[in-house]
Amino acid sequence: MTVSPPLPPVRGKLLKDAVLAPYTWFRVGGAADWLFLPADTDDLSAFLQALDPAIPVTVLGVGSNLIVRDGGIEGVVIRLMGKHWGEITAVDATTLTAGAGALDLSVAKAAAANGTRGLEFLSGIPGSIGGATRTNAGCYGRELKDVLTSLEGITRTGKRVVYQGDSGDQGLPAVQMAYRHSDLPEDFIVTRLVLSGDGTDDPGAILKDIETLQARRAETQPIRDKTSGSTFANPDPPGTPNQRSAWKVIDAAGCRGLRVGGAQVSEKHCNFLINTGDATAADLEALGELVRARVFDHSGIQLRWEVRRIGRLHPPA
Repeated sequence: MTVSPPLPPVRGKLLKDAVLAPYTWFRVGGAADWLFLPADTDDLSAFLQALDPAIPVTVLGVGSNLIVRDGGIEGVVIRLMGKHWGEITAVDATTLTAGAGALDLSVAKAAAANGTRGLEFLSGIPGSIGGATRTNAGCYGRELKDVLTSLEGITRTGKRVVYQGDSGDQGLPAVQMAYRHSDLPEDFIVTRLVLSGDGTDDPGAILKDIETLQARRAETQPIRDKTSGSTFANPDPPGTPNQRSAWKVIDAAGCRGLRVGGAQVSEKHCNFLINTGDATAADLEALGELVRARVFDHSGIQLRWEVRRIGRLHPPA
């Protein structure tokens, strides 16, 4: 059932039957019953306090690690993008705050400009810092939990909450993070983070390291295609003896270049799915499940989706 007015008044934008494909990196997916673009934290909190508790709420960042199914999403989709949500501020020489909508690359570059060492790895993570929090995203041997001091957010009822991160020591409720996982409540909306680096350095030297990481990513990943971040989590967490990589077990199962409709396993890096031009969300999800089945048949490994798949399989009648 689709959601009909009235909805609470807002200062931001509230769009009916908003097609979500343009907001995802795969460029697939149906429409949201309603898309809410809140002006700021107060606008978001007031909206949620007044919203009928029965109406589902889904949060969408930049859609870098997401498949929105072809039937769209029931209820209200909240997208935290724009000037307020992308604001990054240096607190001191080693600490920054970032709105949930700030791109991970932007945070890394802001840290470099501040002379803050230790956040360079964020430049290799696609998407926004809020989305990175939900999955404890990481690369190049580091994870978000390594630099997270605290985070602010809003519950489904509009209540504001602050959590302490792994690197924090403020006597706050703690968020527990593990490999590609956090225990944040499913309906919790991250709004702002406090991140701490390891020390200070020359801004130019830090930026040069970021540029090196960016070049490495471009060489090894299909970043110019309609794709996402890594499709599947590695079978073993970092530091595990004889750690197995998702791309290696996918390749060993003969899935490189495998296709379903307009969806294809990347030839460049086979832990990435790509939309070759006319893929549907159903194509991408079916291809991912086919890869999982072939890997299991070949090695007995159950790959875990890292890309979120949300929404209805088919449009409402």
